[in-house]
Amino acid sequence: TAPPTINLDNPDEQCDLDYVANVARKVDNLDVAMSNSFGFGGHNASLVFKKYKG
Repeated sequence: TAPPTINLDNPDEQCDLDYVANVARKVDNLDVAMSNSFGFGGHNASLVFKKYKG
């Protein structure tokens, strides 16, 4: 399940992304996921996970 991006009312039509706007959506072939966290004072982090195919 892909979590929603809340309060996304007007996505940019020229930005070709697969938005999950306001409601979670089931995803069957999810191989890569990214999570960003932006904090005060420059404490920022990004995590990228990829499915292991071994």
